[in-house]
Amino acid sequence: METTELTVNHCQGGGSRCRDCSNCGVDFSELDRAKLHEECGVFGIYSYSGELAVAQSVYHGLVALQHRGQESCGIAVSDRGVFSYHKDMGLVSEVFNKDILRELKGQAAIGHVRYSTAGGSVRENSQPLVMRYVKGTLGLAHNGNLTNAHELRSELEQRGAIFQTTIDSEVIAYTIARERLNYHSVQEAVKAAMQKLHGAYSLLVMSPRKLIAARDPKGFRPLCMGKIDNDIVFASETCALDAVGAEFMRDVDPGEIITCDEHGIHSDRSLCTKDIAHCIFEYIYFARTDSVIDGVSVYDSRRQAGRQLAKQKPVKADIVIGVPESGIDAAIGYAEESGIPYAKGIVKNSYIGRTFIKPDQSQRTNAVRLKLNALRSIVNGRRVVMLDDSIVRGTTMHRIVNMLREAGASEVHVRISSPAFRNPCFYGVDIPSAEDLIANQHTIEEITELIEADSLDFLELDAIGKLLCGKKFPLCTACFDGRYPDGIVTKHMGKDDKLV
Repeated sequence: METTELTVNHCQGGGSRCRDCSNCGVDFSELDRAKLHEECGVFGIYSYSGELAVAQSVYHGLVALQHRGQESCGIAVSDRGVFSYHKDMGLVSEVFNKDILRELKGQAAIGHVRYSTAGGSVRENSQPLVMRYVKGTLGLAHNGNLTNAHELRSELEQRGAIFQTTIDSEVIAYTIARERLNYHSVQEAVKAAMQKLHGAYSLLVMSPRKLIAARDPKGFRPLCMGKIDNDIVFASETCALDAVGAEFMRDVDPGEIITCDEHGIHSDRSLCTKDIAHCIFEYIYFARTDSVIDGVSVYDSRRQAGRQLAKQKPVKADIVIGVPESGIDAAIGYAEESGIPYAKGIVKNSYIGRTFIKPDQSQRTNAVRLKLNALRSIVNGRRVVMLDDSIVRGTTMHRIVNMLREAGASEVHVRISSPAFRNPCFYGVDIPSAEDLIANQHTIEEITELIEADSLDFLELDAIGKLLCGKKFPLCTACFDGRYPDGIVTKHMGKDDKLV
């Protein structure tokens, strides 16, 4: 395996992994930073019938993918080669209305919802990107994170490129545009560009008369294909296909390039290999529970994680509860395996966004109470087993445990449906630097004491394969074990360091 060494530096105002930087003007809440985030979701349609209202369908698909990004969103359409688009900061329902969608007419469309792991949280970084170059117009929506974006960007700048954003996706768009000068078709340019891109990328590329879907050869990020009658749909998750009434056809294979044009549907698998590495955290946390990712039900996967935890470290308790949303499925599995009744012990306020106004420090420390609240009638006087998907810094978990105790829980036993985080992710998951991860600073016994739980257990790394529910394919578990699929080696990883 070829090894790439990455020198990690501070952002300096818009670097490739700018999460919380005063230079970029990003201000994330403490509660938000305590949880993990994935970069974005993509959705696209190519209408062979010409009768489908593509913008409206993309809108509904993006609403279904809203969990993958709540900072910004956008839709771009091609009407026989004439591009129009609309994008802005905010949720899908905030950015679009009937009048805007009515103006977005065409036969092909791509859409995007975004959470920033690469580039700052500003309107300029919203997608889809639409760029005009010597060969025409190109639209692009990207989910993932490149590990060689800095090198590619520097090379392009040396050749005269002027960037309008700070995101990896513009690097991809420029690389495709440059390769298009050397090839007869845009799909050939996408293929040539893919051989220069390292890292994670599920792409939707729209040219005046084509829609192209491509997935990186490792298959880090999900991408699937469906159909509405004869019209073709691509989405990050199957739940978005369901939202528009599309029939699931199959997953886009790692390394595959699928082109939809007036001549039909064409698949190029020349970049496909068996050296894949699907992201395990799609199953543990990111994907919506009703999605099926690469043939595995997300719901069944999370239930299986709970079952494994029940086997690992049994405990005497009265009820099992889950932290909404992803912890609930694991809690159901834990209850099924242990025989301890499942109950709804925590209620989530679904109307709290990623950020909200916190007038002073005292309210900031109570931020978790605005989003989660314990059901006193359920937990009072009972020994509780609580399931959640992860512990990052430990601050949020400490507050949830205290919230349960204040509601009367006599014991709180915490079970985490993933192994302990020990390493940053370079493929689109917003994991803090190693020094900020509580599992790197403390033993399980120490973490148990810090969060004031009666006991704590993480899913064992050896149990990860069982989350695939009988399926067998390689997974990326680098955030747990440091084994990066493309051989990345980091050095000088410090508290304020970020990949550039």
